[in-house]
Amino acid sequence: MKTSHMLNYIKEVIKNMPTDWLNLTTHRLDIYNEALAKSQFLNQFETLYNANNSAASALEELPTAYDYIRLGHPLSSVLEWSIANLHQLKPENVISFSSQTVPVLAILRKNLLENKNTQILYIDKLPKAFDAKLIKRVYGYNFNLKKIEEETAISDFNGSTVFITEQNEVSTTELNSNIDFYVNLCGHLGSILIVNGEENEEYISDIQHVRRRETIAMTPANSLTALKSLTEQSVIDVQKNDTGNKTTVQNLLKDITNTTTKPLIASSGLSIQYAIMMGLVHNALENHKGKAIKFIVPPNCYGGTNDQARRVAACLDNVEVVDLPVDGDNDMVKSINTVLTKIAQDDAVPYIIAEIPTNPRVEVPNLEKLKAALSAERKTANGDTAIDPVFILDQTFCPNVHFLGEGDILSTVRAISYASGSKFPSGGKCTAGYVVANKKAEGLMEKLELHLQLCDNEATNLQLQILAEQLPSMNQRIEDAYKNTREFVNFIEETLPNAKINFVSEELAEQGFTPSVFSLDLPTKGNTAEEKEAYKRKLNHKLINLMITEIPNESKYCVSYGQLKGCYWTIPATSTQGTTKEGDKDYIARVSLSPDLDLEKHKEVFLEFVEEI
Repeated sequence: MKTSHMLNYIKEVIKNMPTDWLNLTTHRLDIYNEALAKSQFLNQFETLYNANNSAASALEELPTAYDYIRLGHPLSSVLEWSIANLHQLKPENVISFSSQTVPVLAILRKNLLENKNTQILYIDKLPKAFDAKLIKRVYGYNFNLKKIEEETAISDFNGSTVFITEQNEVSTTELNSNIDFYVNLCGHLGSILIVNGEENEEYISDIQHVRRRETIAMTPANSLTALKSLTEQSVIDVQKNDTGNKTTVQNLLKDITNTTTKPLIASSGLSIQYAIMMGLVHNALENHKGKAIKFIVPPNCYGGTNDQARRVAACLDNVEVVDLPVDGDNDMVKSINTVLTKIAQDDAVPYIIAEIPTNPRVEVPNLEKLKAALSAERKTANGDTAIDPVFILDQTFCPNVHFLGEGDILSTVRAISYASGSKFPSGGKCTAGYVVANKKAEGLMEKLELHLQLCDNEATNLQLQILAEQLPSMNQRIEDAYKNTREFVNFIEETLPNAKINFVSEELAEQGFTPSVFSLDLPTKGNTAEEKEAYKRKLNHKLINLMITEIPNESKYCVSYGQLKGCYWTIPATSTQGTTKEGDKDYIARVSLSPDLDLEKHKEVFLEFVEEI
């Protein structure tokens, strides 16, 4: 009776849910509370369930679930809650993935770091992309793989038992106490992981962190399909690959980036970055046997990049992260020269990950000097020619700039470029990211594609469709958003001249660097450095709170960038730099504008802020 009531309630929720749950990467940013991001949505959802309230107006008032579609969203949360409810489990014990292989990799990662045994059992078949030899060799994970005849034959094991099963519909599973983790494969939808037993609950936050950094949750559209399968007890339709949209997107990306190599398209920016990192590790293992691998990363760059690089290094003895100071008093080119000279002496393999413009200081290095630094031939301690670097460019802030094409500034060094699709490529409609390479780096793409597929992190059909629709207008949207940003920056310089603004110069804009994000270092006061810092941090919050309160339909407190509408405010130190070392964090306001917003209203409210201080 209880099961029937719950499923009927979910049917009503599906019928009445806000369209934003399906169509946006983030829902209700105006009432988003980051500290409660993992719990607030489901707590309030459960209150509605207990009151049997599925009214559209009530669902509309539910806050954002998690912090981004990568980690979770309303529909994936409702799906996980529903499955947990059917199994009498806590909602956090059920974790949905867009990928079929990453939930297994998440468990293997935890057990590698804890030196714990893992056995992976299956009856029918493994995920199509699961390559046991490659996972052991490149990722460093250890496990026993075994095909069994029936689930009842599973006995106790000294370690973790992972049971992979294929489901043609989303339904309940008879839980076996000898199985620690169920990975239920749901066709093209992805997979649903069930954490079984209290003793395994310590894995949950680590598994969720893998979902946040190396893949994404089951997408909104696929979560909705899964919920319908669950409530209607219907079979999940087999989906054919959408080659038409994929070809369209690949051609658009070649045109946008001025490249000729085949682009790769992933479920998110961090999904593509993970394929880049593991593909390059694989490349080094094959071509530079026994040599140390160095990922050179700015310590204050986007937290996902920073965190992921360190997470890869934590699993592999031959991989290390090297800091690359790029912002403020540091010069990217000088830092690259210093770091590459040292790595050459050590005869190691150098892979550089950097954002241009940098985040959050929006700085662009001298590109001719950057090219020279990357091109310079260096010697090892023995006098041999050192391994040349691969420059991995995060181009999310300026995806319209040509770096890699024939005759472009980085065409003569090994370079690849990637971007997060949740920003300008899709206008905030999906998370799918992409990577392209220049001719010099073309040979690396095979390994990148191999690991993108192994992790089952390729873009979904709907993501490809959204990119096919949004990419043609991207460069125009970038231009329009830049004009709004330049006008707002000029206004702030006039009304608050003692604030420090980090934004591109007019000269850089003429070269094509037209980001629509800037950072604002507000003026401060106090007798000591501590007092000044505390005052400035308080002022940051005062400004952001005023903006999102006075212009709730347009100004949001979020890290978003490149959206179709509105203005987004954040403090990098407490958002994008969440996992960055404290000394490298930036307690400044970061602002990003869209091509479509009421700029005069934003000026008016900012002037109100200036008059108050």
